[in-house]
Amino acid sequence: MIRRNTRLRQEYLYRKNLEGKERDDYEKKRKIKKALDEGKPIPTELVDFEFKNRESIKLDKLDGTAPTSIDDEYARAGIMDPKVFITTSREPSSRLIQFSKELKMLFPNSQKMNRGAHVMKEIVDACRANDVTDLIIAHEHRGEPVGLVISHLPYGPTAYFEIKNCIMIHDIQESTPPSLAFPHLIFHNFTTPLGERTEKILKYLFPVPKDDSRRVVTFSNENDYISFRHHIYEKDGHKDIILKEVGPRFELKLYKITLGTVEQEEADVEWVYKPYMNSTKNRLFI
Repeated sequence: MIRRNTRLRQEYLYRKNLEGKERDDYEKKRKIKKALDEGKPIPTELVDFEFKNRESIKLDKLDGTAPTSIDDEYARAGIMDPKVFITTSREPSSRLIQFSKELKMLFPNSQKMNRGAHVMKEIVDACRANDVTDLIIAHEHRGEPVGLVISHLPYGPTAYFEIKNCIMIHDIQESTPPSLAFPHLIFHNFTTPLGERTEKILKYLFPVPKDDSRRVVTFSNENDYISFRHHIYEKDGHKDIILKEVGPRFELKLYKITLGTVEQEEADVEWVYKPYMNSTKNRLFI
């Protein structure tokens, strides 16, 4: 099993390296094609490349879209329903156990397991062996849920979120019983590349809903805090809609994305929050 995982990881990295070269060649061809169409001279640094690849540039169809990643982590998303596995940190409090139960009700096709004495590598290996697509780990501080780790399998990425202002289902007055239907998703204000990356990580935890589903899950981003809300709606007559909150309710703040799975301490860091990150490219929204 260890040798097989090592081989698969090496193949993954090799394909990823090839993809980077293909994207570079695509961008060079696009710039050359644009210069020729506008009647401008080819940039000096691309003259040699144009001479060597003149025929392929003429034949290639450059439609403005970069080649699709051959090893996209979410290549099969939407084709098969996700399979989510939920656990907690060790020795969870009763409140964290309750929170993990509510997460299980939130994500369709999910399973929950008590952490016990299992180490993280054992859990990840078991998830891989059972075709689990995403591993979710809830953390707490003094009995209050404070962290959520979402690790996409088999190769990553892994996103680390801070949880704030967590209100569970039984804390919401007049809360409606949860529905088991696949929910419609609403994402608001995820407009930068980092925002789109975060949206993809969250979106593919849910299967594709049916048109008649009346369950709605909302991720609304304001000032890099993602407000999570869970509702069902009912029709009152022909036009009126009654929206009822189900819960839980909380805010997420992304602070790190790594390119490996959660047990890989040596995995490359794709993005990490640092103080004074005020530039637009480092934010989830514009």
